[in-house]
Amino acid sequence: MTNLHFTKGHGTGNDFVLFSDPDGVHDLSPAQVAAIADRHFGVGADGVLRAVRSTHIAEGAEALAEDDSAEWFMDYRNSDGSLSEMCGNGIRVFARYLIENGLATLEPGDTLAIGTRAGVRDVQRNLSGFQVDLGRWSLDGGEPLVRARNLQVARPGLGINVGNPHVVVALASEEELDSADLSYIPQLDPEPEAGANVEFVVPADPMVKDGVGYIRMRVHERGSGETLSCGTGAAAAALATRHWAGAGAPNQWKVQVPGGVVGVRMFPTEDGEHVSLSGPADLVFEGELSL
Repeated sequence: MTNLHFTKGHGTGNDFVLFSDPDGVHDLSPAQVAAIADRHFGVGADGVLRAVRSTHIAEGAEALAEDDSAEWFMDYRNSDGSLSEMCGNGIRVFARYLIENGLATLEPGDTLAIGTRAGVRDVQRNLSGFQVDLGRWSLDGGEPLVRARNLQVARPGLGINVGNPHVVVALASEEELDSADLSYIPQLDPEPEAGANVEFVVPADPMVKDGVGYIRMRVHERGSGETLSCGTGAAAAALATRHWAGAGAPNQWKVQVPGGVVGVRMFPTEDGEHVSLSGPADLVFEGELSL
């Protein structure tokens, strides 16, 4: 039997079990991940994050080819044990975990490169905690119809990729947003081959104040169910709202999720427009697990 030392952390309520495996010797099975993430019989989490050196995981070779400073790879698993490309809240918590455990340093103004299945992502400190450049985004996934329990009719969604797939749905009111039962998986037509996270969004009134956009969002995450926050989902929701709002819409957004507020910013780069996510990252407790 193997004992595993772990840390529990969260970003605006999106919670994770993290553990260090520098040499890649604890590649947990989907069943083990699901057991750890189980909220009744395990530690409980929306996902499990393994900190492994990029040299000791197959996907790390691509990360190092992109940026040879990406020493650490974030091996992210959803709560059902399935693999995920990226996690915006998770990578901020992952960065804090590396720093707090002496595995990496991040001075003000410096950048920490972290490998993910969506490519290398750069993390910096900021006033709200940490900021991650999610890279170039794309309109990807069409406009599928979305059906959710307690919403009377199907709504058109907008497919957006920010390293992982999302479908964003605009709702008419706070009441509609509150009434949606996201304990059930929203149904997409057509259904993306790899699935998608689904965000439901309502703009604030007014939507824009002092050049900043404000929206409220709930999310059903692929492989995890409804969560209190989804970082990449917040970015996708802000991008979709800006797309719908048209010319003159802001490039800075505050996204209210059930677990708090995160910031989203769109900015130009040489390879196209990028989107960043900022917000808190908290480590809550440590413990030992027997596998």
